[in-house]
Amino acid sequence: MRGTESNKLKKGAIQEIQFAFTQTIPVMLGYIFLGIAFGLMMQDAGYSFWWAFFSSVFIYAGSMQFVLVTLLTSGASLLYAAVMTLFINGRHLFYGLSFIEKFREMGKSYPYMVFSLTDETYSVLCSLKNPEGMNEKRVSLLISILDHLYWVTGSVLGGMLGHFIKFDTTGIDFSMTALFVVIVLNQWLDSKEHRPALLGVVLGILCLLLF
Repeated sequence: MRGTESNKLKKGAIQEIQFAFTQTIPVMLGYIFLGIAFGLMMQDAGYSFWWAFFSSVFIYAGSMQFVLVTLLTSGASLLYAAVMTLFINGRHLFYGLSFIEKFREMGKSYPYMVFSLTDETYSVLCSLKNPEGMNEKRVSLLISILDHLYWVTGSVLGGMLGHFIKFDTTGIDFSMTALFVVIVLNQWLDSKEHRPALLGVVLGILCLLLF
C-alpha cells in the first residue's frame, strides 16, 4: 500500500512539473534571450558572468536589471538607485496585492512567491487553469521557480558568451521593451475589457511629457 501511494505521489509530482513547464514555455523563450541580452550588457560594461548570475538570483527585477548596468557604470549613489528602483518596479506593489492572500496560504513559500512575482509570472498565474487533481499551490510555486531559472540561465549564458565573443550591444536593451509590447498585445487579444490598457497608454504618454 505504501509503495502504491508513493508511486502515485511521484506520478502526481511529475505531472505537476510537466504542466508547470508547459505553462511557462512562452516565458522561457523570452527570458532566455532577455537574460542573454542582460548578460552581454554586463560583460560589455566590464562585469563578469558571476555578476550577472548573482544579480539575477538575488535582484531578479527584469527591466531594473538593465538599468542596473547603467547605474553601476555611472557610479550612481545607493539613494539614487533606490529611487530609480521604486519608480521602475513600483508597479509590483499594486498588482501583487491581488495575490497576497493566496501567497500567505502557501506557508514557507510565501516570501519567495512575493520576491519572484515578475510581470510575466503574474500574467501566467492570472490565466492559470489548474487541472483537476493537481495542487494549485505547488504548481504556482513551480511556475515561479522555473521562470526564475530561465532568467538566471539566460543571464549566465549571456555573460559567458560576452566573455568569449565580442558583441556590439547597442540597442540590445530594447529587448525588454519588446517583451512588454508582446505581453500587452497578448492580454489585449485575450481580454474583452480594454480600458485598463488604454488608460496605461494615456498615463504613460503623460508621464513621458511631464517628467
